[in-house]
Amino acid sequence: MEDDKELEFVLEEEEPNEFANEAILTGKDEESTKVDKGYGSEQIQILHGLEAVRLRPGMYIGTTGIQGLHHLVWEIVDNSVDEALAGHCNQIDVTLKEGDVVIVRDNGRGIPIDLHPETNRPAIESVFTTLHAGGKFNSDGAYRVSGGLHGVGASVVNALSDWLEVYVRRDGNVYYQKYARGTILNDLTIVDHVDKEDTGTMVIFHPDKEVFHEGTKFDYETIRSHLQQLAFLNKNIGFSVVDEREEHQKEKINYCYEGGINAYVEFLNSGQPKVNQHKMYFEGEQHGIQVEIGVQYNTGYSTQLGCYTNNIVNPDGGTHEEAFKSTLTYRLNLYAKTHNLFKKKEEGALTGEDCREGMVAIVSIKHPDPQFEGQTKGKLGSQDAKAVVTNIMTQQLQRFLDENPDDAKAIIEKAINASHARIAARKAKELVQRKGPLDSIGLASKLVDCRSKEPEKSEIFIVEGNSAGGSAIKGRDSKFQAILPLRGKILNVEKVRMDKVYANQELVSMIQAFGAGIDDDFNIEKARYHKVVIMTDADVDGAHIRTLLLTFFYRHMKPLIEKGYVYVAQPPLYRAQYGKTIHYAYSDEELKDIMSKNPGKPSIQRYKGLGEMDYSQLWETTLDPDRRILLRITLDDAQIADQTFTMLMGEDVDPRREFINTNAGYVKNLDY
Repeated sequence: MEDDKELEFVLEEEEPNEFANEAILTGKDEESTKVDKGYGSEQIQILHGLEAVRLRPGMYIGTTGIQGLHHLVWEIVDNSVDEALAGHCNQIDVTLKEGDVVIVRDNGRGIPIDLHPETNRPAIESVFTTLHAGGKFNSDGAYRVSGGLHGVGASVVNALSDWLEVYVRRDGNVYYQKYARGTILNDLTIVDHVDKEDTGTMVIFHPDKEVFHEGTKFDYETIRSHLQQLAFLNKNIGFSVVDEREEHQKEKINYCYEGGINAYVEFLNSGQPKVNQHKMYFEGEQHGIQVEIGVQYNTGYSTQLGCYTNNIVNPDGGTHEEAFKSTLTYRLNLYAKTHNLFKKKEEGALTGEDCREGMVAIVSIKHPDPQFEGQTKGKLGSQDAKAVVTNIMTQQLQRFLDENPDDAKAIIEKAINASHARIAARKAKELVQRKGPLDSIGLASKLVDCRSKEPEKSEIFIVEGNSAGGSAIKGRDSKFQAILPLRGKILNVEKVRMDKVYANQELVSMIQAFGAGIDDDFNIEKARYHKVVIMTDADVDGAHIRTLLLTFFYRHMKPLIEKGYVYVAQPPLYRAQYGKTIHYAYSDEELKDIMSKNPGKPSIQRYKGLGEMDYSQLWETTLDPDRRILLRITLDDAQIADQTFTMLMGEDVDPRREFINTNAGYVKNLDY
């Protein structure tokens, strides 16, 4: 079995399928095969209260894994953010306590505690015990703009917590109520008195281990980065996070950005040389839709574009993204033609891709009634947002270009250079595409393929060096394991345009071998392997090659990572032999532990590289699915990952040096 360990951008294992009951799937339920029970009214089950949430939690929080666990925090925090957007809150605090307890506190108006006209019970009870109960269903209610539009957030968190407490400061009193798995434990009671000006809500909850089988331990960094992002998206609103757990204690961090989106763009672009020296910032409101856009160009070649609606990230974009892209492309082309910036005959209209090279941008809108495509809110479908973004951006972008001619010229010259590289890249790409992955004269001829034609069963190992490649070819199971040796370090794609990518033999070999294309043409359905395993030496050079490969996959084949197809092999550092008994150690500490548990002096072999293993050792330690250790690479936060790759592999040295100095402790004890 695979033993998937955890590291940055890594999750431990795939999400379990709560419906994968063998008896149901195969029809082997003994009772049901003997008797036809029929299908009548007695088979119709009616779920009451919050039973549906506990029965199918994935429908409400996406997953019962680590992401779903943290989604509970987001739901409560979002309620506080909605208070802030309504103008009644300017501070939101999150505290992590011992025992997997979370506290979310704000200084908003406090959840209403008066009797609801329909239930004749305190309104707060409906908020925490009834689905689709809240003040966010119309723009004339308590919230003109809201991220939570369905009124399920607080009640879902309550249903999936084995206990939850809420304190409301309102009207000079502190009101208290406690729940257990969605059930009210006590009537709303007054437990203290405060100044009438002191208002707000504090929610304390403990996730239910019966629901979150992978554990209820919250990750500080996940929560910290999420709150920082919210602070960027909501200027002048304070967010704080503190970890009071004994093993993870961290000082309280406060985030509050007067610059808002501008500060966000500057943060994402930190460490990169700038193209436009004046910040591009556009904001406005039309028809109740607020728009805020920040843009900064750098000398790099990748694009970072983040789109948000009511603080909800839209990874698939939508109408606001379409409006931003089309307006940017049209206005830059118009300016270039008007000011005669196209110097050569072959220089025609700039494409959107040309205009976005090296761009870092955030498009954030606040919409009173947004329409999304699909359940995940990943793509905005509101057509009115497209018109508003176009109107606001058209006026303000034109003004920026006119008032900053040097910046305008620098941006357009960069786009023109990008168009030259695009044309060269297209020609190289056509050459690559004409050669299939098994073309005997193609660049992927180094590929030693497996016999299996089923991608879900096939693996490809990207191996460092011909020596290790030879051992891997001999030691593999040729039925389902393919080997692609690399020669030396691959190109750093963070520093080059696409024409250089297509001219690099090692990168083209991978493109051809995977068979799924690259960039906009990448089709995950055509991937020939569902496990792409990076197998490099356990030294500094090996770590560098892994980073180069991950940068390439992230920039140009991101669906491979998003689907969980990319892994890192973990070869051992030591082989300790006691007579006929052999132990493998993956660290100095593990070797010491082995030696402390076994009497006598072992014969120790230190592997400085994969090439030092014979093929049988490589099989039993690194290739054999029953004994190997693989790390699965995933993306928890694409923009933070994007910034990390830029910092590690980009041109600016200072941020990279600071990162190494800060994190050197993680590797200082390794014996390279």
